[in-house]
Amino acid sequence: MTVSFILNGEDVAVKARSADRLVDLLRERFGVAGVLPDCRRGVCGKCLVLLDGRLAPSCLLPAFKARGREVVTIEGFAQTDEYGDIKGGFADAGLETCGFCDSGKILAAAALLERNSRPSREEILAEMSAVPCRCTDPEALVKGVQAAADRRARRLYRRADQ
Repeated sequence: MTVSFILNGEDVAVKARSADRLVDLLRERFGVAGVLPDCRRGVCGKCLVLLDGRLAPSCLLPAFKARGREVVTIEGFAQTDEYGDIKGGFADAGLETCGFCDSGKILAAAALLERNSRPSREEILAEMSAVPCRCTDPEALVKGVQAAADRRARRLYRRADQ
């Protein structure tokens, strides 16, 4: 079968078998290194992507589920203003992440801030539970996402005034 979808802003199409997982197509056919099929059970967070703006473990998704949808990996997201807001917010809060969880936490924050521009502490902790790495103090993570929300609001407000 042919699976056509938008990958990091580009229309793509690829031949796939029904057993193919999205994570494997992204890595093997498109050379996307930012998604890793580490646990293959959807619990480690290393394969997370944004699927139509929602956080999704690509190791659990059959490739055909991407048909007609938009997939954004950390490589694509890193080209956006929102990425700068999140990285800057994390830095403002003194939040340091490890190589294991960095992309997952960034994408989780992005998905949350897209749905809710001012999430509560509980909402932040719930969303970030999709990335189980223990390198980050939960309170620092809350502060980092809140700082990212502040940066995003300032950037958007500034644009609206221009």
